[in-house]
Amino acid sequence: MRWRSIVPVSLTAAHTVAETMEFAGIILLLLVSASPTVSQNTTASPRICGSPLVSSRIVGGTDATNGAWPWQISLRYKGSHICGGSVISNQWIMTAAHCFEYSRTPSDYQVLLGAYQLSVASASELLSSVARVIVNPSFTIPGGPGDIALLKLTSPVAYTEYILPVCVPSSASGFYEGMQCWVTGWGNIGSAVTLPYPQTLQQVMTPLISWSTCNQMYHVQSGISSNIAIVPKDQICAGYAAGQKDSCQGDSGGPLVCQLQGVWYQIGIVSWGDGCAQASRPGVYTLVPNFKSWLSSYNATTDNPDTSSYAQKSHSPAIHIHTLLIATCLLLYS
Repeated sequence: MRWRSIVPVSLTAAHTVAETMEFAGIILLLLVSASPTVSQNTTASPRICGSPLVSSRIVGGTDATNGAWPWQISLRYKGSHICGGSVISNQWIMTAAHCFEYSRTPSDYQVLLGAYQLSVASASELLSSVARVIVNPSFTIPGGPGDIALLKLTSPVAYTEYILPVCVPSSASGFYEGMQCWVTGWGNIGSAVTLPYPQTLQQVMTPLISWSTCNQMYHVQSGISSNIAIVPKDQICAGYAAGQKDSCQGDSGGPLVCQLQGVWYQIGIVSWGDGCAQASRPGVYTLVPNFKSWLSSYNATTDNPDTSSYAQKSHSPAIHIHTLLIATCLLLYS
């Protein structure tokens, strides 16, 4: 049995009227013909959870599209990726409890948000320190119940097209067996097969499997009495009876998300499994709705309204265009 984590110019007014009008026409032409840009500024404006600004996906593929899963984070332990996790508000990260088997000291951890390829740094990334590590009190051992944890960041982050929260469902209603859901992460792509350079975020579609069906599957050739539950009652499964597609080591703590009425909800947290993508051994996930009241006790799904400490990034070219337009108008009509 394996736990799905690893260690590690200045302008003058000396123009004639004609020259002025010609100059204005050139400026306006430049503004109109300029290619539109998507601002990457951080912003304090609220975002609707579970609604990425980038929506293209590769059905049945492996590499995710940059920005398609903006809640995905990389949990770093002493500088190295060990687990996944998800943004559930502007100051809280949800992940798996077993990711903290080495330490529960906040200073040992960092959270990388907005990442796409772990081996290639990007301007969309934001590395945050951790203020608190909160492991669910019911968690005792990997593979057991209560495999969920919260990280409070030292300061709230501002949302961008690459950093957005996923929705947390209040109940499992609407999620059904066979429902097509997605799991993402930078974990192994097979048993003992690490994700190669440049370590691009991976995605896989895995249908939901009910607890009862999953528990029965895990009893196949297990030698364990059917009267003894193998899968904890606060967990759910996703995958295929024949295996082949699954989460794996290094994906621990990452999100299993399903789309309801065009919005993405996180139904599960990558927890454990027997090998990777083996027959009758689907991935096992912490059932997130079971812990909604626990999450609410920390207001973890509520954005921190204090925007004073938001990290600011460089201005978008769009801002410079607007500034140029205003400056031009002032000079022309002064």
